[in-house]
Amino acid sequence: MTLTIYNSFSGKKEAFSPLVENRVTMYVCGPTVYNRVHIGNARPAIVFDVAYRLLKTLYSGVVYARNITDIDDKIIRTAKENNESIGDLTARFTAAYSEDMAQLNNLEPTLVPKATEHIDEMINMIAVLIDNNHAYLSENHVLFDVQSMDAYGKLSNRSLDDMLAGARVEVADYKKYAGDFVLWKPSSQTEPGWDSPWGRGRPGWHIECSAMIEKHLGETIDIHGGGIDLQFPHHENEIAQSTCAHDGKPFARYWMHNAFINIDGEKMSKSLGNFRLVSDLLDHYSGEVIRFAILSAHYRSELNFSIELLDSAKKALDKFYGYLRECQSVPINSSVDISETIIYQSLLDDLNTPVVIRELHALGKTMKSASGVEQEQSKSVFLKAAELLGILQQDPEAWFYVEEAAGSLSNQEIDDFLAQMKKARADKDYSLADQIRDNLTESGVVLTREGWKRA
Repeated sequence: MTLTIYNSFSGKKEAFSPLVENRVTMYVCGPTVYNRVHIGNARPAIVFDVAYRLLKTLYSGVVYARNITDIDDKIIRTAKENNESIGDLTARFTAAYSEDMAQLNNLEPTLVPKATEHIDEMINMIAVLIDNNHAYLSENHVLFDVQSMDAYGKLSNRSLDDMLAGARVEVADYKKYAGDFVLWKPSSQTEPGWDSPWGRGRPGWHIECSAMIEKHLGETIDIHGGGIDLQFPHHENEIAQSTCAHDGKPFARYWMHNAFINIDGEKMSKSLGNFRLVSDLLDHYSGEVIRFAILSAHYRSELNFSIELLDSAKKALDKFYGYLRECQSVPINSSVDISETIIYQSLLDDLNTPVVIRELHALGKTMKSASGVEQEQSKSVFLKAAELLGILQQDPEAWFYVEEAAGSLSNQEIDDFLAQMKKARADKDYSLADQIRDNLTESGVVLTREGWKRA
């Protein structure tokens, strides 16, 4: 059994093998915690959760790290606008992110390192880059000298001039070259900052991932993942920092990037105002439906996210849970081997989840129509394969209970609960608001922009 991965660095599929036998290190870029996350942030979390589940069936030691960026200019600005401390803001949205990801059936990563807990490691790496003549101090900023690295741009497969033409770079007099990026910046007395050899300041965005990876996973890791939007400049800059700090050692052996999510046929962007927050979507659909919708397309293909897609995902899961409900009395063989099935082989082929879903439809029909040993085998394979996708893990009766429970609350009771939820949000009691929302959802109430409806 060989896992094949499309390596963004080489631009082709490659057979995967870990650097250290039976131990896999995987790092995925997590969110900057100044707001609730959108569906685009959810896609890499779901994709690499499936990769994590699959890797654990192949290797006994899998270390999966997904970071939290809890120091950033957007965080500083938002905290000031909210008139709250940076610590309170980041703690609230870190907890919200964890809650959203759990509702999408994601497993907790092995490690969840936070940027602010690794300032010393960042300072040490910056000092090494200065000593190695790959970074320089200018007007209280420390910058990485991109022209000092011959291979800069190899991940993006673009020249320096091409990269600058297509990217937003900060034009500043203190830079030797426009593409040089900040490793350390000065902080004013009203901004968060840490003491360093270059004065009180705070780290740039890119250095944090390099420093956290070095500390927890080593100088060279097996898999680095994230959205395609991070390929340049973030991932390109991570490579530059880490390889130049480690005497040219490879940084990540395999790079995996998921494609963009489009909303109703248009690219999701702040300028279009078509962002879809995960928390808002969870007001209307279960996390399992959202997860299934995202996995319905191959992770390297752009996904057109729409209400129609979510409704289709809900119908598919209804059908799957219907098969399981009809076969509820059929025993399961938890030790069943699925390694030779098309489902498992498709996952080994660069996480081909659309084929897996297609095969689950066929297997569900077989499970329903078969009997005896064949039915037991089909059900066992069906559930074990679904577990790798992170779906179909709840009792079928619990799944269908939501639809049947919608009549348990009167219209007035629902309106009263909605008023309480609105007040809780106004009071910034987000925990209470989320609890009310969850209770309504479990009772079969679907929240809409206009108000609510029964499922």
